Amino acid sequence: MATRWWESAVFYQIYPRSFADADGDGVGDLQGIIDRLEYLAWLGVDAIWLSPIFTSPMADFGYDVADYCDIDPVFGSLADFEALLDAAHRRGIRVTIDWVPNHTSDQHPWFIDARSSRNAAKRDWYVWRDATSEGNLPNNWEAAWNTGPAWTLDDSTGQYYLHLFLPEQPDLNWANPEVEAAMLDTLRFWLDRGVDGFRADVINLIGKGPELPNLAAAGSPIVDIDEPRVHEHLRAIRRTLDSYPQAPMMVGEIVLYDPGQVRAYYGNDDELQLGFNFRPTDTHWTAAGFRERIDEVHRELGTDHWPVWVLGNHDRRRQRSRFGNEARTRAAAVVLLASRGTPYLYAGEELGLPDAEVPPHRVVDPGGRDGCRAPIPWISTAGHGWGPEPWLPFVDDAAELSVETQRETSGSMLDFYRELLALRRASPALRRGSSRLLDSPEGVVAWRRYSEGQDLVVAVNFTESPVATGLVGNRLISSCQGTDPHFDGTLSADEATIVQTG
Repeated sequence: MATRWWESAVFYQIYPRSFADADGDGVGDLQGIIDRLEYLAWLGVDAIWLSPIFTSPMADFGYDVADYCDIDPVFGSLADFEALLDAAHRRGIRVTIDWVPNHTSDQHPWFIDARSSRNAAKRDWYVWRDATSEGNLPNNWEAAWNTGPAWTLDDSTGQYYLHLFLPEQPDLNWANPEVEAAMLDTLRFWLDRGVDGFRADVINLIGKGPELPNLAAAGSPIVDIDEPRVHEHLRAIRRTLDSYPQAPMMVGEIVLYDPGQVRAYYGNDDELQLGFNFRPTDTHWTAAGFRERIDEVHRELGTDHWPVWVLGNHDRRRQRSRFGNEARTRAAAVVLLASRGTPYLYAGEELGLPDAEVPPHRVVDPGGRDGCRAPIPWISTAGHGWGPEPWLPFVDDAAELSVETQRETSGSMLDFYRELLALRRASPALRRGSSRLLDSPEGVVAWRRYSEGQDLVVAVNFTESPVATGLVGNRLISSCQGTDPHFDGTLSADEATIVQTG
């Protein structure tokens, strides 16, 4: 269906601070993204997701929003964003942006008003509680990143406010209809400008109810809230999206690790169009682990809900650091791009970047995620296309891993990703086809991708030794360089291949 463009699209996540620096201040910006759109078109991605670019004090690098309807000056201006949107659309690239519905910055005008008085107009836009009768915190909830209790006392009004993340990120009270209405207006602001969709940050958290009970096991951050109330809000969000002609979509960051729980957030095709499944981002390089990831998606989402595949993002270790070598990282690209569903590719994975080593004096992230956010090296010479000193250090071997070097090197990781993306774009079976796991030898995971007129088998060897699979056919691509187009059934160590069998 034409309106379901997001089913066959490959999304490319851009962390704007680390992508491209046009003005030389060491921080990536919107003009830098505009300047690199030709690269993205050459690479072959269909859509981009921009991590937060809204006005922010940057306590959590944009996930503490002070104005949902403007661009932070560190990235540029609203005019720059509109230029980016236009330039991307002219190249056939759709643009989605990060939306942070659970909390604002404590510098947002809404919260400034809310904390001004217990009778303030927007007091009930946030979650406030008195201390218990014993003088204790309202409950035993902990904030993320081991930063302490999820409650901070506001001295001026004598009540505690809830923040599931930093104290600078007070939680909105979605039970108040005015909050839902205001947040829907922020979506309309960007939809009216032509954006193609949103990634909704920790969307499951907006459904928390007024009870806020103690946890039976205190001491862990409470980010796995799964309340029925959230679905009413999601349906209101979906109605807003569906009212726009560009067929916008929303993918939810749902901090629940059971695909069966994620399934509920699709509703009856009246809530989220897509929901992230994060289990693969924590799965070790084993056949058993990845077979279970594929099987549970088939089992839990079935044919009624379209899956999302992601192996890395701005919150997770990079694949090269997780899986341990380049061969596995190349094979993982096949897993990502040949599985049934919408793949999200994190900028820099196509270069095979590892996590950067960040010395203690340059650590800036409260969640310890600096290593995977190192700047993209564009050229091989000093500075790698950035200002004198970027906001985070480059990865080791940045010159060899740079876009410039890899574009000039046949068989590089970048060359392989471009070939794989081109194959996926040309293949109806890989883009929209059905999927079925196949019996396979120990250490190998194989699955069939098929559609009318095309039948493929994807096979991945998770071992360090060759394995005979019994499959034969025309090899369309292999993660190993220099392989014969005729597949005789034997997979090399850590090899992934796609074979035309019929």
